[in-house]
Amino acid sequence: MPERERKAVLLRLDPAVHDALVRWAADDLRSVNAQVELVLRRALADAGRAPRGAGPPPRRGRPPKPAGDA
Repeated sequence: MPERERKAVLLRLDPAVHDALVRWAADDLRSVNAQVELVLRRALADAGRAPRGAGPPPRRGRPPKPAGDA
């Protein structure tokens, strides 16, 4: 399945909100970007507005090594 192009978004946040988001992301071992996407996906689902065509969230961690590499 081909990977969908990710959209870049400029987001302006109150510094205190950003600091709290940074701490939360660090606690969950995620980047701030991944944490924002997770929160937005949960909010959309809770509101009954999750898009049908959205792919799964990106996988966390390092990409797997190609087969045959040791």
